[in-house]
Amino acid sequence: MVNQILQIIWVLSGLGLIILVLLHSPKGDGLGGIGGQAQLFTSTKSAEKALNRVTWILAITFMSLTVILSAGWLNQ
Repeated sequence: MVNQILQIIWVLSGLGLIILVLLHSPKGDGLGGIGGQAQLFTSTKSAEKALNRVTWILAITFMSLTVILSAGWLNQ
């Protein structure tokens, strides 16, 4: 049961990580520039800072769950 819940969280964090990495725009408009929504946030610094923070949290979650699930520590 716990293993299945962690696998669901693992998949969701992986998908969220993919989406957040695609939303980053460090040297250009990124995907936001396609639809003309590059100025979606009023302060790009605060938006980029929040995006970086959430991306790091998801990356750490994804990597931690990858180690836990692949090591089989929960199957004992």
